[in-house]
Amino acid sequence: MRALVTGACGFIGSHVCETLLARGDVVVGLDNFNDFYDPRLKEENRALLEQRGSFSLVRGSILDAAALAGAFTPRPDVVVHLAAWAGVRPSIERPALYVRENVDGTVAVMDALRALPLPSGALPKLVFASSSSVYGTNAKVPFEEDDPIAQPVSPYAATKRAGELLAYTYHHLYGMDVTCLRFFTVYGPRQRPEMAIHKFARLLLDGKPVPRYGDGSSRRDYTFIADIVQGVLASVDRCAGFHIYNLGNSRTVTLNELISGLAAALGVTARIDPQPEQPGDVPITFAAVSRAVRALDYRPDFPLERGLAAFATWLRARP
Repeated sequence: MRALVTGACGFIGSHVCETLLARGDVVVGLDNFNDFYDPRLKEENRALLEQRGSFSLVRGSILDAAALAGAFTPRPDVVVHLAAWAGVRPSIERPALYVRENVDGTVAVMDALRALPLPSGALPKLVFASSSSVYGTNAKVPFEEDDPIAQPVSPYAATKRAGELLAYTYHHLYGMDVTCLRFFTVYGPRQRPEMAIHKFARLLLDGKPVPRYGDGSSRRDYTFIADIVQGVLASVDRCAGFHIYNLGNSRTVTLNELISGLAAALGVTARIDPQPEQPGDVPITFAAVSRAVRALDYRPDFPLERGLAAFATWLRARP
């Protein structure tokens, strides 16, 4: 199988590409190496992927027509669309950027896909990375895919919901097979440095206090990267029609529990820097995964303690 992965050299993208390559697929990656975080980290991921002969990289943006055309040549069998500007809090400061990259960019990817010739009578399949943030302040837990989600509380969440809606529109108009995956707080080796677990770990190792927003009672469904990749690859193989699935660990952990668990994994003592709650934050995320279990045979296998231990081992091995 030939796969095109956008955002290929990022945290999730590099793991998805690595696993596709390991099972024998041919992968074309598209990434623009932007400065949302240090591009050298993506270069490290690129180097890992390019050690395999079945990986090729197109450097460019999903908004660059020439780069997209290059990435779609030769024609892929499936597109895994992970490229996006991520993060709730930065989106509040730069909403126009998030709309351009996440909404206009997703339309550009789908337009490039639907414009392909149809030698086999069908368009390539599309797996779209959405987010648990689309649930907003949903009071019903665990979150199910059919819950009403008409009130996103950050521009980032709104762009991801817009991507889902547009994906359905393209499925309806052009017969495109699309699977949308709502990721729940993904962590693990290669995690972006501004994400909570990576940021907190660096502070803990440096002996600095960890900023805790609110009273520490907010709860998140933390999902280890290997479990997410399992769900992505199952979606690649089973994409048909239009579907939305939650990919989470289906367990919740308080912020206080996360900080203490991370400190234990690193073998240090945590100091807390209390901070007010942040705009756009939600009190809980909690994935119902029964739909993914049935349709994708999705089986999250990493409890938080095991995942944090794996992350700590990776982080300590870095220079």
